[in-house]
Amino acid sequence: MPASNEAPVLLYRNPKSGHCHRVELMLSLLDVPYENVDLDMANAAHKAPEFLRLSPLGQVPAIDDNGAALSDSNAIITYLAERYGDAEEWRGQTPSEKAEVQRWLSIAAGEIASGPCAARLVTLFGVSLDHEAAKARAHRLFHMMEAHLTGRTWLVAERPTLADIAGYSYIAHAPEGAVSLSPYPNIRRWLSGIEALPRFVGMARSPVLA
Repeated sequence: MPASNEAPVLLYRNPKSGHCHRVELMLSLLDVPYENVDLDMANAAHKAPEFLRLSPLGQVPAIDDNGAALSDSNAIITYLAERYGDAEEWRGQTPSEKAEVQRWLSIAAGEIASGPCAARLVTLFGVSLDHEAAKARAHRLFHMMEAHLTGRTWLVAERPTLADIAGYSYIAHAPEGAVSLSPYPNIRRWLSGIEALPRFVGMARSPVLA
């Protein structure tokens, strides 16, 4: 935990970004004091020189942890687990767990980003992407996850890990991108388990299209 003389972690974000939410969720679950700094991205606040010093690619989220600057959501939640949590609990206790957690972080950056995240970008932000292709990728991913979660509470271990945190936000909000979760009871049960964790914090809801 932070020393008593340390300021809260500053989280630079868009409040409707799932990448940002996974960092806020991790901060909250670890009970780390933090403050949200909502960027006016419509007016290019994320391209301002002072922000580029925190996030050289001009992307959210980024954090300033008492002078330690870091961007990329998966890198940030890994840092937070190491800095403020039980790293083995979150990152994996065995070589197999560590590898599985890393695999799901890759899925978060790949299939989740190009599936439910991309579908939501189209409906919420009007991004010019192939919506039908994004929805199809989301459902392929969800079919795999539904089978994987049979008889499981969490994605990797008998406890939540970074895999669950990285996966939650865009999957929970997939219906906002017109990707229904109705066919996936195991996924809905998994989401409910995350939402039942102490200090869980949700992301701002938008109209459901599925």
